[in-house]
Amino acid sequence: MPNIGPIQLPDFPLLLAPMEDVSDPPFRAVCKDHGADLMYTEFISSEGLIRDAIKSRQKLDIFDYEKPVGIQIFGGDEESLSLAAKIVDVTNPDLLDINFGCPVKKVALKGAGAGVLKDVDLMVRLTSAVVKSTSLPVTVKTRLGWDDNTKNIEEVAERLQDVGIKALAIHGRTRSQMYKGQADWELIGKVKNNPRITIPIFGNGDIDSPEKALEYKNKYGIDGIMIGRAAIGYPWIFNEIKHFVKTGEHLASPTIEDRVAVCKKHLHKSFEWKGPKVGIFEMRRHYTNYLKGLPGIKDYRLKLVTLETVEEIDAVLDEIQIKYTGYAFQKTPIELINYHEKCPI
Repeated sequence: MPNIGPIQLPDFPLLLAPMEDVSDPPFRAVCKDHGADLMYTEFISSEGLIRDAIKSRQKLDIFDYEKPVGIQIFGGDEESLSLAAKIVDVTNPDLLDINFGCPVKKVALKGAGAGVLKDVDLMVRLTSAVVKSTSLPVTVKTRLGWDDNTKNIEEVAERLQDVGIKALAIHGRTRSQMYKGQADWELIGKVKNNPRITIPIFGNGDIDSPEKALEYKNKYGIDGIMIGRAAIGYPWIFNEIKHFVKTGEHLASPTIEDRVAVCKKHLHKSFEWKGPKVGIFEMRRHYTNYLKGLPGIKDYRLKLVTLETVEEIDAVLDEIQIKYTGYAFQKTPIELINYHEKCPI
């Protein structure tokens, strides 16, 4: 059983990846409902926390029903990360995660996120500083390396374990790949099967079906899987994988009633947490994903992204449910959204 310090997880846990502009409390709530075993906040700038930036502070919001939940921070300065870790400590999450994986220019080219992969000594110093500054279990999320010539994840895993991290999540791409091409799980498997490695190793990248999750579990021996883009608009992916791993059978696809109910919960949570204006505006990016596959949905989708009250949106969702009741959704691999300059994982 892959425990993280005192955190007890089930056999082969499924983790929700920390996705910027996605993994907020409303989204985490619906993923928890549908089988996510461990979740993380959106990544939080250590500098922003120290400056008391409102957006950074708001990302610290976690709720009892989410537990176990980790708060993820990023930065390229030992002192700032140490101070941020002390701030996070007070909010009482279950663990603290360091982001060494975000590839976007505004993060990586400032020496944070995946930018730290260029300097493993610095990565070790930053991690050690955080471990020494908090009583929480510290974990790390990273990539295989900066580019194809510097895939240093095997060295990174050993050295980070040596300074005290309790688990490592590896996205199977380099920084240079961003989210393009196929994730390389061979190196993730090498890390997991290194006899020196004793901490849980979680694999991440391109898991978009129960079949692939089970195949990678068996082939690479990883302790669990972290799911990111495949969960957007489709939180059912967690329970579908669990059921398939346990029984070899597929759960029925969510019906239109299921999709509308979850979309509504997501909307209402967004409204409650972010307020009426921001909550409704930021929910607009999710409708397409919840309603994907419905024929002739474009006109309804246009309505949903222009309406400004929860009541009006609920009414349109009710119309959609009535119109498409009985529609048979196809069981196809979930499309992985390309976020380009966003930093989902």
